[in-house]
Amino acid sequence: MTSQSLFLDKIKQSLCPPGNGVFTVNTAKERKEQLHQALYGQTDNIESIWSDSLNNLPDSSAAVILGIASDCGGGILRGANWGPLFVRSTLLNQHSGLNVFDMGDVRVIPHLLHDKYLNEPTIANCRKALYQDKDSDLAVSPLTITEDVLHDFYAEFPNKGIFGIGGDHSISYPLTKTYLQAKKKQGKRAAIIHFDAHTDLLIERLGIDLCFGSWCTHILDDLHEKNHLIQIGIRSSGKPKEHWESTFGVKQHWAHEIRENGVAPIIANILSQLKEQAIDELYVSFDIDAIDEAYASATGTPEPDGLTPVEAMDILKALAEQYPITGADMMEIAPFTDSSGRGASSSETTLKVGGEISAFLLNEMAKN
Repeated sequence: MTSQSLFLDKIKQSLCPPGNGVFTVNTAKERKEQLHQALYGQTDNIESIWSDSLNNLPDSSAAVILGIASDCGGGILRGANWGPLFVRSTLLNQHSGLNVFDMGDVRVIPHLLHDKYLNEPTIANCRKALYQDKDSDLAVSPLTITEDVLHDFYAEFPNKGIFGIGGDHSISYPLTKTYLQAKKKQGKRAAIIHFDAHTDLLIERLGIDLCFGSWCTHILDDLHEKNHLIQIGIRSSGKPKEHWESTFGVKQHWAHEIRENGVAPIIANILSQLKEQAIDELYVSFDIDAIDEAYASATGTPEPDGLTPVEAMDILKALAEQYPITGADMMEIAPFTDSSGRGASSSETTLKVGGEISAFLLNEMAKN
């Protein structure tokens, strides 16, 4: 078998049809069927139709969607595991005509995070559940499956990019790690543009080193320079900006700076840095809580005094005019979570904002 055939065989085992990453029997059945009807024109035999569709991946768009329906790496309000299903539906309903290929969802055992936290008997038991083979060599935890699949993805398709839909922000660890390592092999200098209310620069959280609050820390060595992690929208932190920049070497633009000075100086500063450091390509990791809670409250940690959707899009458009965006993700949309008291409108508003940003990023990725 060719390496491409081996890769396609791997993803047919490690992944599942779009929207099926949350394992349920009856819950949300209608929502999943609506997505499958929109994607495939039917609701029966979806596993087989999806599996056959993967054979079209080699000749598909440069923008490839991967859902990772896990919130095991979160820790405040849960529910971001439903993000991949709902964001896809929003894109299909409100942004039809996108030139993208949907590779499906990672198969998620909801109690697991990363294989390194598991003992061998547990891994064997999970392999039996996922793959009907306890002696399989495939990964079983969402972060590990994502990393394993994407290392091979970039080796086979160096000119394609992944748009990851989460899920909690721990998922960006394997998404960005594999991206950065692939770009280094290609001889390209890439920067991570990270929109978030929080720094995600903890060393660990309650003894766990890979989680929604620490993933950035563990990709710093994969960057050419640590300040190629550029964070935008920070405002919820127990320590000042100077601590994070001096301790970790990253570059930050806090939300209050944008409120006080507007987006133009921030854009100019970022573009100047990217030019000075000879950056070739960008990856955008977008935590929806970078957006002010008035526009995006259906998330685990909504925060006030954040970016407006217009400000976020102004920054993204300015960056995209100068640099190719070749990878991206949308994280922490939790459609059933409502901390605002606005009921269903909270989810609808959040998904509308997240869908607009996601559609823009996918369109930019498809150009490359």
